[in-house]
Amino acid sequence: MIQDLLDQLAGIGSYCFTPGSIDAAQCFGSFGSIIWGPFCLIPLMLLTGMYLTIRLSGLQLRKLGPSLRLALLDRADDDAVGGDVSQFQALTTALAATVGTGNIVGVATAISIGGPGALFWMWVTGVFGMASKYSEAFLGVRFRTTDAKGEISGGPQYYLQRGIPGGIGKFLALFFAVAAALASFGIGNMTQGNSISSNVEGSFGIPLWITGAVLAILTLAVLVGGIKSIAKVSSGFVPIMIVFYVVGAIWILIVNIVDVPAAIALIFTDAFSGTAAVGGFAGSALILAVQMGVARGAFSNESGMGSAAIAAAAAQTTHPVRQGLVSMTQTFIDTIIVVTFTGLVIITTGVWEQGSDFAATMTGDAFSHGLPGNWGHYVVTIGLVLFAYSTILGWAYYGERCMERLFGRRAVMPYRVVFSIVVYIGCTVPLAVVWNFADVMNGLMAIPNLIGLLVLSGLIYRETKYYLDNDPQLRAGKAQIDAFMAGHPGGIDTYESTGR
Repeated sequence: MIQDLLDQLAGIGSYCFTPGSIDAAQCFGSFGSIIWGPFCLIPLMLLTGMYLTIRLSGLQLRKLGPSLRLALLDRADDDAVGGDVSQFQALTTALAATVGTGNIVGVATAISIGGPGALFWMWVTGVFGMASKYSEAFLGVRFRTTDAKGEISGGPQYYLQRGIPGGIGKFLALFFAVAAALASFGIGNMTQGNSISSNVEGSFGIPLWITGAVLAILTLAVLVGGIKSIAKVSSGFVPIMIVFYVVGAIWILIVNIVDVPAAIALIFTDAFSGTAAVGGFAGSALILAVQMGVARGAFSNESGMGSAAIAAAAAQTTHPVRQGLVSMTQTFIDTIIVVTFTGLVIITTGVWEQGSDFAATMTGDAFSHGLPGNWGHYVVTIGLVLFAYSTILGWAYYGERCMERLFGRRAVMPYRVVFSIVVYIGCTVPLAVVWNFADVMNGLMAIPNLIGLLVLSGLIYRETKYYLDNDPQLRAGKAQIDAFMAGHPGGIDTYESTGR
């Protein structure tokens, strides 16, 4: 591993600093390999999730049932309290941003490079990531504020500064805001648009520029309405798109039911052995399975990156704990449900043995093996279009709130217009540089947020424990919550408008 790190550092020197031969794609790729490698984000992300899991006594497992009920069924009590959107709309907005190409192409990439065992490590990342997702969403609501127009703003760009006193907190907050604003144009915009246009062209023969123009116009039309418009669209079609995709996967698994037990066994054995597969696939070492599983898992569910806290902050809720638990279910839905179905389809159909060169089309091939005619590719294409477009909308809100933090409310509308134009560009140009740039920005977002979660873990623990001691089943109404929270710190802090 040390030699790999030295090779990556040497690569940065040759690709980024050699006069006359600077290769931007390779340069960002080398940076991304280090940031998402075994010496930086992978241990930081896993250890943060494990530490928070221990500190919160396995909160994500103990309270998963009540959290799912609160998120999907019992929403009425909180829907009229503060915030810009309902708890469910905040959840679907965050899901819109996370359920994207990572659930289709990302899973295929992880398995094709790291072997079936990579799916196990994606599960591990998801389980521990739920604790991170809870913590960042809790903080997002706890320290949220309003902008000059009266709209809610929150997320790491605020809670890092308000929760961590002094210059360190301010530096971490601004660092996150810059990285997230830049990332919104990469992983939240151009890469998603490119995936949509290329797949639509391949399946339906529609030219790239037509898809780009339609997407840009639709995106601007939604963004002009702000978070309420984004949340309304997301809450309408995000549940439908997830059900549509999962039903297709279930059909394939039923058809291949005899292969499912062997696939599950292979996932667990390969997770700890990195054994080679049949059919000429060379296999991979254990470290590669872990690295791909953690990196692609984090890419898929975004736990620990801090982005979902921005959507959580806008929720109508009576207490930060309640929205934190609702937001936590996003990682469960993304990784434990959608990613699992994708991975099992790829493994049971055997297409994962094609190798990493075919990762982009692997999920489509897997669905084609299991569904009659061309239905498989159509299901994946339609699913990818819906997933990717929802990601564009969700990330547009994340970028907008970070721009507001950096430059004030006056920057919001220009950002929306430029963001929509960039959607068209992403649909029509090659994106080798953008993909690698996006990986770097995502990693740079996560680092200050994970540091903040560790520093603020004591506050998260104390206030979570107090709330759950008084409302263990999450059934308390606003009056009850106000009663047991009276005179006790830990509710939603009220900050004045940023005035910008």
